[in-house]
Amino acid sequence: MQFTEEHNALRKTVHDFVNQEMDPFIDEWEHEGIAPLHSLFKKMGNLGLLGIQKPEAYGGAGLDYSYNLVFAEEIGRAYGGSIPMAIGVQTDMATPALARFGSDELKREFLAPAITGDMVACIGVSEPGAGSDVAGLKTTARTDGDDFIINGTKMWITNATQADWVCLLANTSDGQVHANKSLIIVPLNTPGITISKPLNKLGMRASDTGQIFFDDVRVPKRFLIGDENKGFTMQMMQFQEERMYAAASALKGMERIISDTIEWAKDRHTFGQPVINNQAVHFKIAELQSEIEALRALTWQACQDHIEGKDATYLASIAKLKSGRLWRQVTDGCLQYWGGMGFMWDNPVARAYRDTRILSIAGGSDEMMLGIIAKYMDIFPKRR
Repeated sequence: MQFTEEHNALRKTVHDFVNQEMDPFIDEWEHEGIAPLHSLFKKMGNLGLLGIQKPEAYGGAGLDYSYNLVFAEEIGRAYGGSIPMAIGVQTDMATPALARFGSDELKREFLAPAITGDMVACIGVSEPGAGSDVAGLKTTARTDGDDFIINGTKMWITNATQADWVCLLANTSDGQVHANKSLIIVPLNTPGITISKPLNKLGMRASDTGQIFFDDVRVPKRFLIGDENKGFTMQMMQFQEERMYAAASALKGMERIISDTIEWAKDRHTFGQPVINNQAVHFKIAELQSEIEALRALTWQACQDHIEGKDATYLASIAKLKSGRLWRQVTDGCLQYWGGMGFMWDNPVARAYRDTRILSIAGGSDEMMLGIIAKYMDIFPKRR
């Protein structure tokens, strides 16, 4: 990937935004259990950061996906995964299908204000009994004249308590599970919707995650994204950008943890010398950095394939798998060198240790990624 002056300018803008508008407040947001997404997103919208690869006709910059991954890399530097995750939901999870397949009317009503930061979005796929198994979801949207009537529940929904609308995946027919689902924009102030209090999570404490209940919720059929019963395919496409975002946003976050650990190990003394003087520490940190560089190369190759219109599923799935696993190696390995200080709740390494465990579960579990990789390797036994 060849980076231009425009890439570098964007990188600096996001770097400065993290330093000025995110890191100084993360401790407060963690303590409160929520970040003020409307005000934060509005600041990002004013800088043009929420629609980097979205069409210019709706307020986006119309750039290719490489610019979005530059953004993801830099936003992932933040001290805590909560806000990069909330932002990624807005930019790479709830809006790609709307931008690609939505009607002009729908994009003006929901995509444009998401790009300017005037609306917060969430993605409604997971359910209490269907997380990675997207085909098994039970929420229904039945046709009633010119409307859909929606019933069901969505679980573990990031941004739920602050979102203005949800990009909902629901069953719209009784056909085959891969061909009976549709993506529908549902405003969350619609009668019949109830949203739980924020869920009490292990990590990502500054991110509001909730359960959404739909009880005979009526929305016009014009809120449908693309064709009816094509939602599963569109959601699979959205997943690819989500997974590349997850991998890219891990890179500089892990490097920042390593850098902080090096500085700590220089100052922390044991047995009369700095911890950093031990060759075992050198080798461990060098190996972790080598793994990050390998993940970076893989992620950017997936991005290049995506930009060229190739199927990036295989590489994006590997990148997502490796990013979740590598986060665990980096945080566990680095925390060890902090000693007792690494076990303190507000320590940035401890926070990353808690926050990033979800990355091997959300957006497709490790096991789902391995299944996709195996499918592309054509190693499934042939059925007779």
